[in-house]
Amino acid sequence: MRRTTAARIGLSSLLVAGSWAAFGLTPAANAAPAPAPVASSAVLAGMERDLGLTPAEAKARLAAEKEATAVERRAERAAGAAYGGSWFDAETNSLVVAVSDGAAADAVTGVGASVRLVEHSAKTLDAAKERIDTLDAPRGVAGWRVDPKANSVVVSVVEGRATEKPVRGFVERAGAIGPVEVETVAAAPETFAAGTVGGDPYYTGNVRCSIGFSVHGGFVTAGHCGGTGQSVSGWDGSGIGSFQGSSFPGDDMAYVSVGNGWWTEPVVLGWGTVSDQLVRGSAEAPVGASICRSGSTTHWHCGTVLAKNETVNYSQGAVHQMTKTSVCAEGGDSGGSFISGDQAQGVTSGGWGNCSGGGETWYQPVNEILGRYGLTLHTA
Repeated sequence: MRRTTAARIGLSSLLVAGSWAAFGLTPAANAAPAPAPVASSAVLAGMERDLGLTPAEAKARLAAEKEATAVERRAERAAGAAYGGSWFDAETNSLVVAVSDGAAADAVTGVGASVRLVEHSAKTLDAAKERIDTLDAPRGVAGWRVDPKANSVVVSVVEGRATEKPVRGFVERAGAIGPVEVETVAAAPETFAAGTVGGDPYYTGNVRCSIGFSVHGGFVTAGHCGGTGQSVSGWDGSGIGSFQGSSFPGDDMAYVSVGNGWWTEPVVLGWGTVSDQLVRGSAEAPVGASICRSGSTTHWHCGTVLAKNETVNYSQGAVHQMTKTSVCAEGGDSGGSFISGDQAQGVTSGGWGNCSGGGETWYQPVNEILGRYGLTLHTA
């Protein structure tokens, strides 16, 4: 446990000071023209493997995503009340912004974004989703989210359950609230905690989870991994600290204190297959951007951001404001890091599928966790 980052080799021995978490790829928020973002060989290798990109394509995409992150903020301001959401288009390597008023199109184009004219503003869709959040959802409903591409609230229904009376009833009530579309998904999401397995990052009782990002005084992780006051031990069995705050369901976030000789570092582990990654901030990547995840079970995997502000309907209850990704995960990966470039994105909550056959995973955005508990991200 008393190892430096450079000394981390293998699996459980990689966990140092309860400070690491899983990582992904978020672009920094600099204005155009943006230089190529800092991208280690590990980040590029993950993008090449999981997104099917060449090295040159991976570098070009990271640079474009960095620019899109900066443009997204300017475009939202330019669109004003007509803003309908935005997403990164991997085919054109550019940001697309939806607007509900053609008069705003020129202003949005002027800041460097492509424009799509839609019927509903983001404010209208967000208000509809908030009202849908108050409904009780059956297990046949996997979740719901505002989808800027569809310009509606998309309700995810588990395959084979659309005809069930409770599911039909939920969809009808949601449709009466606002614009709703229904999609079919392969399975209902579940959290990614796991029973005790030797040699993994941290434990609460008989549950193993993955450490999220380091903050000053501790680390953030998933709330379903433990309750406030519960003790946490590390990969070597020694005490790390305890949960100082935890919320699940409703949210899936927690803050664990660090002490007893453990320390924090602004690092996401590579698990011996890629180099460890430095965390330099938490600029939020847009929908469509590439992102990577690191966890104690399946280590390093990449994919794309599919949606934001989605309500995920777990068996334990609904969790709000989640971000959906195409990255796989498995039991024990809960709480681990999602990172884009060198920017922290969030902590792994749950999903469906696995890293052999594929699946989807949701994360709790890290900036929301920092704000909830008044924490400061530990950055390099």
